[in-house]
Amino acid sequence: MTISNKKGLFITFEGGEGAGKSVQLARFAEYLQKIGEEVVTTREPGGTETGKAIRRLLVEGEKDKFDEITEILLFYADRRIDLTKVIHPAMKAGKIVLSDRFNDSTIAYQYYGSNKFTDRRIMDNLYQIVAGDFKPDITFLLDIDVKIGLERSFKKAQTMTTKELRFENEDIAFHERLRQGYLELARQEPERFIIIDASGTMEEVSKKIIDAYHKRIKD
Repeated sequence: MTISNKKGLFITFEGGEGAGKSVQLARFAEYLQKIGEEVVTTREPGGTETGKAIRRLLVEGEKDKFDEITEILLFYADRRIDLTKVIHPAMKAGKIVLSDRFNDSTIAYQYYGSNKFTDRRIMDNLYQIVAGDFKPDITFLLDIDVKIGLERSFKKAQTMTTKELRFENEDIAFHERLRQGYLELARQEPERFIIIDASGTMEEVSKKIIDAYHKRIKD
């Protein structure tokens, strides 16, 4: 599949806790800039000033402070703001947009990972409302053993002022379901997903992402 970025390109980074999405997104953005691309980075939730307030509501504090419908609505409100304020304008200008999480995260965490949300149709309908037929051009799924990922994530949290440990504090079964959910999403859309083994060093994983990117845009 040949991908043209004349009207912009949207690439998302997905994965469970400790997979290294944020680090790898930053490294990939730096690489793209070095080869002459204009790059915009964002994240979900929290890619805008309003989104940052939504992020605090979602990832800080008690994990059960909202019911599942309230939580889902907050995620999709943040997504709509990010699409209209950041993603679509940047793509219209011909830039490559890199997002740390997008809709796949909502499905993986709230549908596959959680036992509370059992009706995916609600998510699909909300996505249609906020995004229509728009989807990422490429999704890098950073896949890692759950125990290794959680160990990395807790270690990182010790260096952070704000502790965003809501999902890390879920039981191991949640994280196993989450990982399998992501892999199921990748099986459903192999033309969009690229699964990256995230168990290596930062340099090794970065090289896999860069190589996979160039292979995908040339195929």
